Amino acid sequence: MASATHVGGRSENEDAICVAEVPPVGVGEAATEGGHLLAVADGMGGYQRGEVAAKMAIDTLREMFAEDPGADPALLLKQAFRRANEKIYENGLGTGQDAMMGTTLVAVVTHGKYVTIASIGDSRAYLARANRLTQITKDHTIVAEQVARGSMTEQEARESPHRNVLTHALGHRPKVESKLPDIFEITLLPEDRLLLCSDGLYDVVPDDEMLRALTEGAPEDAAQRLVDLAVSRNASDNVSAIVLAALPTREKPAVLETAGTGRTSFLLPAIAAVILILILAAVFFFAL
Repeated sequence: MASATHVGGRSENEDAICVAEVPPVGVGEAATEGGHLLAVADGMGGYQRGEVAAKMAIDTLREMFAEDPGADPALLLKQAFRRANEKIYENGLGTGQDAMMGTTLVAVVTHGKYVTIASIGDSRAYLARANRLTQITKDHTIVAEQVARGSMTEQEARESPHRNVLTHALGHRPKVESKLPDIFEITLLPEDRLLLCSDGLYDVVPDDEMLRALTEGAPEDAAQRLVDLAVSRNASDNVSAIVLAALPTREKPAVLETAGTGRTSFLLPAIAAVILILILAAVFFFAL
C-alpha cells in the first residue's frame, strides 16, 4: 500500500488523504478480520476553505471508525459521510457565498479481500485487474450525467471545460441526498490493484498510461509514479493517489490429513515402524 500527494498546478494543496488501519474486533475465532481505511478528499471553496473542508471530511471518517471499528462498513461509511457533510456545511454558514466550502470524498474500507467503497463528487476509485483498468465509482458531475443520458461521449466529456462542475459534494447542502453516498462492494482477487485518486490525476493521464504506471514495478512505488506522471503532464490541479495491492497467491505446503479429523496422519509412520519390528524379529529368529 502506498500514497502520495502533490500541489500540482495550484499554490496550495487542498487535497487530503487518509491511510489508517482498522483493527480486528473481538477475540479468538469470533474476531473480525482487521483491515484498512483509505480515503481521498478534494476540497473546494474560498481562500483555504477547501483545505479545511477536505480535512474535516477525513477527520470525521477517522473518528467514526475509531469509535466503532466493528460496525458494518457500508452503514458506517454512510453515517460518516452524512456527519462530515453537516460539519462542513455548518462551518461554512455565515461566511458568505465566496467563502462557502465543500469537498469530494471517496473512501474505502477493507477487511481481508472484501472491499466497501463510498463516494460523492468526482474523486475516483479504479480497479486494475487482468491488465484492465475499470472505474468503479461514478462521477457526480454535469458532464457525467450527460454521458449517462447519451447526449455526450466520454471523449467529449474529457475535453469539456465543464468536466469538473459538480452536482453533488459534501458541505454544499444541509443534508446529503438519501441515495448518497454511492456504495460499491467488491472482492479482491490476487494481484488486483485498487487506486483512489483526485481529478488532478485522471484529468491529465489517460487510462492506458494510468494502468501502466499502476501495475508496472513495485506496488509500494505506484502512487508516487502516478503523481509524478500527472505533475510531468502539467496538472493544473492538486494531485493525490492511494494504491492498495492485493497479495499474490502463495502455495501452501501439502499436509496429509486423516479424513474427518483435520489432523496430520500418523498412518505411514506407524506402518513403517511395524515393518521394521517384523524385520528385526525375523533376523533375531534366524540367528537362533
